[in-house]
Amino acid sequence: MSDSPDERGAELRELFFETSQELLQALNEESLKLEKNPGDEEIVRSIRRTVHTLKGDSAACGLRELSELAHQFEDALSLETAAAHGALAEIAFAAADVFTAMLAAYHSGGPIPASDPLRNRIKELTSAPAAKKLRRKKKVAETIVEPGKHWTDSEKQAMAQAQAAGLALYEVVVKIDPHCAMPIAARQLIQNAISRVGQVLVVRPDANSPAATKQVEFVVGSSQSEEQIATKSRIPTIAGEASVILMAAAKPAKSSATLGDAAMPVAPALPASVSAPTNTVLAETVPADTTPANKAPLGQSTAATFEAKSSQLDAYSSTSEPATSATPENILRVDAGRIDNVLNLVGELIIGKSMLQQALNEFSKHYPKEALRGKFADAMAFQARVLNDLQRSVMKIRMVPVDQLFRRFPRIVRDVARQCEREVDLELSGQETDLDKGILDAIAEPLTHLVRNAVSHGIEPPEQRRSLGKPPHGKIRLHALHQGNQVVVEISDDGRGIDSQKIRAKGTELGLITPEEASRMSDAEALELIFRPGFSTAEVVTEVSGRGVGMDVVQSVLHRLKATIHIETHPGRGTTFRLKLPLTLAIIKALMFWVEQRLYAIPLNAVNQIARTTEAEVHQVDNYEVLQLRNQVLPLLRLGRRGAVEGDRKSNKLFVLVITVGEKKYGLIVDALEGEEELVIKALDDQTFSTDLVNGASILGDGKVVLILNLPAVVEHVSRSSPEKAGLSNSGLLLNHVDRARLTLSAAGGQA
Repeated sequence: MSDSPDERGAELRELFFETSQELLQALNEESLKLEKNPGDEEIVRSIRRTVHTLKGDSAACGLRELSELAHQFEDALSLETAAAHGALAEIAFAAADVFTAMLAAYHSGGPIPASDPLRNRIKELTSAPAAKKLRRKKKVAETIVEPGKHWTDSEKQAMAQAQAAGLALYEVVVKIDPHCAMPIAARQLIQNAISRVGQVLVVRPDANSPAATKQVEFVVGSSQSEEQIATKSRIPTIAGEASVILMAAAKPAKSSATLGDAAMPVAPALPASVSAPTNTVLAETVPADTTPANKAPLGQSTAATFEAKSSQLDAYSSTSEPATSATPENILRVDAGRIDNVLNLVGELIIGKSMLQQALNEFSKHYPKEALRGKFADAMAFQARVLNDLQRSVMKIRMVPVDQLFRRFPRIVRDVARQCEREVDLELSGQETDLDKGILDAIAEPLTHLVRNAVSHGIEPPEQRRSLGKPPHGKIRLHALHQGNQVVVEISDDGRGIDSQKIRAKGTELGLITPEEASRMSDAEALELIFRPGFSTAEVVTEVSGRGVGMDVVQSVLHRLKATIHIETHPGRGTTFRLKLPLTLAIIKALMFWVEQRLYAIPLNAVNQIARTTEAEVHQVDNYEVLQLRNQVLPLLRLGRRGAVEGDRKSNKLFVLVITVGEKKYGLIVDALEGEEELVIKALDDQTFSTDLVNGASILGDGKVVLILNLPAVVEHVSRSSPEKAGLSNSGLLLNHVDRARLTLSAAGGQA
C-alpha cells in the first residue's frame, strides 16, 4: 500500500528542512569568502548554485514565498555585473538571514517575515541598464547543447584519455520524468547510476540551466555494452527514455593494468558546472577526486535524500559489480530517534547481562563443584564481548565531528566584531574530533555565549591593541581534542584577560559576596563569580553584552551534561575557557557506594583514588571538614550524617572517594563501597526529583535502583553555603527532609 500524497509531501518537507540548514550554512561560508575576496566570479557562481538549489527544493515543497525570493536573488546573481557590485557580500548575508527566518516560520507555522528590504537590495544588482542586456543574452544562450558538438578542450582531453585507457565512448541522452518532483536530484541519481558502468566524462546541459530539468546528456567512457548502459540509465519514476549511441570504439589499452582499471566503475570527472553531494552524517559523501570548485552544498544534489529511489537503484544494479564500490546509494539517512531507540535496547541488554551475571554468581555459590559453571562463564564472557562491540558500534553511529558546530562561528564572530567595532580573526582546529550528537547540540548555546563574550569582552579595540604593542587584529581560537574518554573544547583569545580584582569588586557591588568573602577569595574562586546569574562587567548594556545573562546559562547546561568548565587567564595576554565533555550521556562506567542505606553512583573517570581514614583524622577549618592526605589538604564533602561519638573517633573508619571536579580535588565521605558497574543512565524528570544533586538513575541486574550524583552540583552546593556551626553545612547532603530535621535537632541538643 503506497503512502498518500499528503504523507509524501510532509516527509519531503521534513527532509527539506533538514537539508536546507546545510544550504544556508554553505551560503554563509561563501558570503564570508566573497567578503574577503570581493569580485571573485567563482565564489559568486557557487553562491548562485546554492541559491538555485534552495529555490528548486523549496518550490518542490510548495514554499512559494521562499522559492520566489530565491529565484529573484538567483536572477540577480546571473548578471555578469553582479560580481563587481561592492555590496554583494552584504546582500548575500542579508539573504541568508531572511531565508533562515522564513524556514523557521515555515517549520513552526508562524507568520512569514517581511522580505521587502531584501528585495529592494537585490534590485540594486539589477538596476544597471547594461546588466539587463547581459541577462537577456545569457538566457538565449541557455539552450540544450546538441549532442556531440562543441566540445571544450578539457572535454576533448578527457575523451582522449579514456580512449587511451581502452574504453569505448558513448553518448547517453536521458529524458527526466516530467512528473518527478525534484528534477535536479533526479539528474544526480541518473549520473550516479551511469557512473557505475563507466567513467562520466561530460555532463550537459549546465545544472543551473532551465533545460537541466528536462533531460541530461553524458559522454561516457566504458567497457560495457550499449544495452547495459541503457538498462542502468532507466530508473522508474525518475528517468524516462534513454538512448545510447556509440561515438568511438575502444582502442587497445597501453597496458594490462590499464585494462584492469577500466573494467571497474570510475568516479566521474565532473566539469565545473556539475555539482556533487557533500559529506554529511548518514547522508552523502564526496568522491575523493572532487575538487573544491566542483563541490556544492548539501541539497545541490539531494540524491541521497531519496532513500526509496536509492533502493530502486540498488535493485537495478548488476550482480557482477564489485561489492566494495562506495556510492551515495550505499549510505542511508536515518532519523536520530531511531538510533536512540536502538541505543535504549542496547541499554536493556546490558541490564540483562548484569542479571545473568548475578544469577551465575549465585549459581556458583550454591553449586561450587558443578561442571556447567565453566560453560556458563564462557558463554557469559562471549556475550559480554559481543555486547560491548554492539554498544561501541551504536555509539559510533551517534558520533559526529564537531565541525558541524564549529562551522557556525565564522559568521557569528564576523557579526559580533562589527557590532563591537573589533577586528577579529577566528582560527579553528580539531574539527574532525567526534562527539555525541546530543551533546554537540546541547553545547551550541554555551559555546556561542563564550565566543560572543571573547569578542565583546576579551578582544580590545584596534587602537588600544596598537598602543599595547599588539597587532590590531585580535585572534580567537576554537580547538577540540580527545582526552581519555572525554572531549576537550577550548575557546581562547589573545585579548585583555580577566582581572580577578575587578571581578571581586563587581561581585561586592552587585551584592553577590561580602567584602570579607572577597578578601578571602583566591583568584580561581573569584573567577567563578562570572557564572553567577546577573553578573556582568559591562558598563553599558548593548545587544551583545551587559544584561548579565549568558555565563550562568553556560554553567547550568554544562552541569546538566556532567561536564566541567575551567578558566585560565593572564591579564594582558588573554583567556582560555576549557570545557571537558563526556563522550556520551547514555552509558557510563560508574563506582557505586552506600550512603544512609541508599545506593549511589558517580562516573568512574571522576574518581582519582579511594582512601581509608578515621574520624579522628578529619579536622575543622573555617567550619569545613578537611583531611590531610599525602601532604595536601583535601576539602571533604560528607554525604551522610556524622556516625561516631567523640569516644569512637579513632576506631570508626571512613571511606573517602577522592574526586576531581573542574581542576579541584575533593573527598566524598561515604558509608560503604559496592563496586564498579556499567550503568545505563535513565533521565529523571523534575517531578520525580526536586534536587539538582541527582541527575539520573539506573537499574541493576538484581532490580536495585542506583541514583547517579551530579558532582558539579554537589560541589557548588557546598561552596555556596555559609556555615555558621561546625559540621552542619557540609554534612548530610543526601539526607531526606526527615533525617535532616533529626540531625539538626540532635546537633542543637548537643550544643545546649
